[in-house]
Amino acid sequence: MIDPVPGGYARSVNKSTPLLTAYRVLAYVTGVGLILLCASCIAWYGFGTAQVAVAVVGTIHGWAFMAYAVVAFTLGNKLGWPLGRMAWVILAGTIPTCSFIVERRVMADLRAEQGTESLVSA
Repeated sequence: MIDPVPGGYARSVNKSTPLLTAYRVLAYVTGVGLILLCASCIAWYGFGTAQVAVAVVGTIHGWAFMAYAVVAFTLGNKLGWPLGRMAWVILAGTIPTCSFIVERRVMADLRAEQGTESLVSA
């Protein structure tokens, strides 16, 4: 049950795609990384410890966020999101715990748009 949509992309029923899976995974990795980075910064600036943790977690979160931003932008383009929504989804990776909330909202919106558990195919 694949229906073509404008732009040459197809929508697939009851099937998750690699792009959507990558977005969901990176949203969680970015969110957890940012929470760990905030905790490490509190330990470093507040108690003088965890300087190495800030460097390591900060680097990991930085790379994960860049991948998240690229994947979210690509997903937004394929779904035809306006630039404001894409910016909102991407900026969610910069606020602790916000990426979790936005990821759930994106998934709920996709499911509501399809009327079933359908997801977008890449």
